[in-house]
Amino acid sequence: MVKFKSHQKLPTDWNEREILRDKGQFWTPGWVAQAMVSYVTENTDLVFDPATGRGAFFEGLLTLNKENIAFFGIDIDPEVLADKIYNKEKCFVENRDFIKNPPNRKFRAIVANPPYIRHHRIDEQTKMLLKKIALSITGHSIDGRAGYHVYFLIQALNLLAQGGKLAFIVPSDTCEGKFAKNLWNWISEKFCIECVVTFDESATPFPNVDTNAIILMIKNSEPQKVLHWIKVKKAYTDDLLQFVSSNFELNDFDSLEVNTRQLKEGLATGLSRPVQNHNGFKYHLSDFAKVMRGIATGSNEFFFLTAQQVKDLNIPSEFLKRAVGRTKDAAKSSLTIDDIEELDKESRPTFLLSINGQDSYPQSITDYLKTGEEMGLPERSLIQQRKPWYKMEQRKVPPLLFAYLGRRNIRFIKNDAAALPLTGFLCVYPIYDDHEYIDNLWKALNHPDTLENLILVGKSYGSGAIKVEPGSLVKLPIPEHIVLQFQLKRPFKNADGQLELFREPASKYEISKRKATSKK
Repeated sequence: MVKFKSHQKLPTDWNEREILRDKGQFWTPGWVAQAMVSYVTENTDLVFDPATGRGAFFEGLLTLNKENIAFFGIDIDPEVLADKIYNKEKCFVENRDFIKNPPNRKFRAIVANPPYIRHHRIDEQTKMLLKKIALSITGHSIDGRAGYHVYFLIQALNLLAQGGKLAFIVPSDTCEGKFAKNLWNWISEKFCIECVVTFDESATPFPNVDTNAIILMIKNSEPQKVLHWIKVKKAYTDDLLQFVSSNFELNDFDSLEVNTRQLKEGLATGLSRPVQNHNGFKYHLSDFAKVMRGIATGSNEFFFLTAQQVKDLNIPSEFLKRAVGRTKDAAKSSLTIDDIEELDKESRPTFLLSINGQDSYPQSITDYLKTGEEMGLPERSLIQQRKPWYKMEQRKVPPLLFAYLGRRNIRFIKNDAAALPLTGFLCVYPIYDDHEYIDNLWKALNHPDTLENLILVGKSYGSGAIKVEPGSLVKLPIPEHIVLQFQLKRPFKNADGQLELFREPASKYEISKRKATSKK
């Protein structure tokens, strides 16, 4: 039995957590590192780690008694390279930037926990370099919302020798983001995806970090049509190590769920998600509603006001609209005007400054806009696209709201308060606007069998949180028995005024026609 030690250092306060976020440093626990090292060390005399940190993978090499294998690690942080663990024979480390200055050679074994830095923390100059690197290696453009870890994976695969093996532990969004299709088309065409390891919430390698981890085990050889797909159900056992060390042949482990999976299905579903039968989805949210993101103000501190601020600034009511910003402010299954008034009592912002370019304004508005100019708001990236800069985005009040990012059971909220949502929510507009249909759709969407499908269209984060973009939410499968139970299929009048049955599945044309005829 292997005794595990952990290099994971959990952040204990907000400042420390933010420092880790900026550097992207989250240390790999020993029980995970050893399984990854075991995979790559077959038929090699050198292991390369492009983000070596405090040496979790080198320690894994030592723990597995592979002293005959040399270790080469690089990192941009000289502080971590000073760790005494590196003062060993056959261990070489360099202070070096893997993205900007990668080694000029191939490796048969690459293992890493790359820096987890989300795209909004990457400066524009670096983003341009990353896009250039990705295009030159893959031949595809990678969407700008890819995090730093995605480019580490691309760069590392480019340095993987023929027959060599790579093991990366990365966030699950590597398989779920907007960039994922191009990325995985390239990987699956050029490499053999041998094994993907996911983790149950209770077995996460990185507790208190808001992401789900996934291990990718990839070989530079002919692509195969099937792969091993694993879910770890219990942390700090040697089951994962034993499974990998057996060349994936052993499968009777209490802490592991072991599956053989078709590559085509895995790519279609997202390798971080469970196996799905894509032929079984007859209905999707797009058959019954359209979805838009909430209003992006560009500066909530300026445009989103409390009742007291409205009073102090003397903002006339015609320039204000009731709004809701945080998902915490709409914690129940419905949002009422009483809830909004309760937020007012708690000094939460509930008023959106909505100016649409009128010719003249009261003095109080003019003075407040001058304050915004002094704050430099017209130069902000989102706001500077507006003419004039203070013109607010427009939305019809959505009958239903969807909590954009969350881990709660109630994600679809009935908007009885007629509040405009900011970007913490998505707007859901049912194809029919009568109260009965809206109520039925709301109940159907909050049914556990429907909510269970959110994992199929969203990006998963730590502690069960899922984020769903507007273009993905419309693809949410709604089980057929739910559609029938809540009578979401309705007869409608055609252009000749005759009653027709709901066609299935509905096309966008049919939805727009139905909406038009339902108003007659």
